[in-house]
Amino acid sequence: MIKLFSPGRTELAGNHTDHQKGRVLAAAVDKGIHAQIELNYDNIVRIKSEGFADMEINILDLDVHPEEFGSSAALVRGAASAMYDLGASFGGFNAVLHSDLSSGSGLSSSAAFSVLMVRAFNELYNDSQLEAMAIAKAAQQAENLHFGKPCGLMDQLACALGRAVYIDFLTGDVQPVSADFSRMGLTLCLTDTGGSHAGLDTSYARIPADMRLVASFFGKELLGQVDPKEFYAKKWDTSDRPVRRAKHFFDENERVPKMRDALIALDGQEYMRLMNESGRSSERYLKNIVTSVTDDRKLQTGLEMSAKLLDGVGAWRVHGGGFAGCVQALMPTGFFEHYKTEMEKIFGYGSCRELKLG
Repeated sequence: MIKLFSPGRTELAGNHTDHQKGRVLAAAVDKGIHAQIELNYDNIVRIKSEGFADMEINILDLDVHPEEFGSSAALVRGAASAMYDLGASFGGFNAVLHSDLSSGSGLSSSAAFSVLMVRAFNELYNDSQLEAMAIAKAAQQAENLHFGKPCGLMDQLACALGRAVYIDFLTGDVQPVSADFSRMGLTLCLTDTGGSHAGLDTSYARIPADMRLVASFFGKELLGQVDPKEFYAKKWDTSDRPVRRAKHFFDENERVPKMRDALIALDGQEYMRLMNESGRSSERYLKNIVTSVTDDRKLQTGLEMSAKLLDGVGAWRVHGGGFAGCVQALMPTGFFEHYKTEMEKIFGYGSCRELKLG
């Protein structure tokens, strides 16, 4: 019997930059999935998890099953398939799981689970020979092909490394980062506003499509391949949505390494200033707060309430994909209980939770 822990992750900077070969800053958190795992010899992965039906997945079948998209079973099968493609060993195991990551928590439970599955195969059948990058890429493959989620590598790498990480997807630069808000006298938190991500596929897809459209004017596939000076040298119609989203990308991409440096230097004031810049850019230019597809305004309400509570005190921004989900906020530790109390009056008890970085 072995014990494993796979953390969730929080996006610190780089809102919608990863899919354009941009820069991101992400971190593992202290909440995640705990597992007790033991090897078996029948090529079946059996999983018991509190609050979910028991699962049995035959990993001799590595085909993609469209009917499994979005399911935990797909991630198990996908992890086994990725191990096969790597030429690594895999086989059956029995697992009992306990998760601190609720649906809609904004902490990327699918990445935490897929990383956990790859780590289980790695430890049980490969003497832990796979390093963090290989584990992350295998988990990403499981999500992309079997789970049906066209995600980048940010989530899986933060989960696999178990700490904060700066990634430049254009150059391939990956830098583990020392991150400790408590040493700055600050508290980081997420508030789940309760909005559903269901039905938002089109709204999410429009963001990279708009960015690729602008990149095509420069003969490039993605904005990360475009020289920012060339973009700003052109006279654009700033009322055009793709142009606004491209501006967000270039501004945000320049901001990410500055936020990394402020984090390393323990410069809380500079970090919060940049975090607010990031949040306002998402709201004003990226426009991923409200979509006409659902007209769900819970996230907007959360950001507006955060502005009232934290203006001149802390920082707040949309967390992750947007259009629903979570508000990320950072503030002096002594202010957190007041912020939590006021946000939970609107979004319910337990909706606001402190995050500690891994």
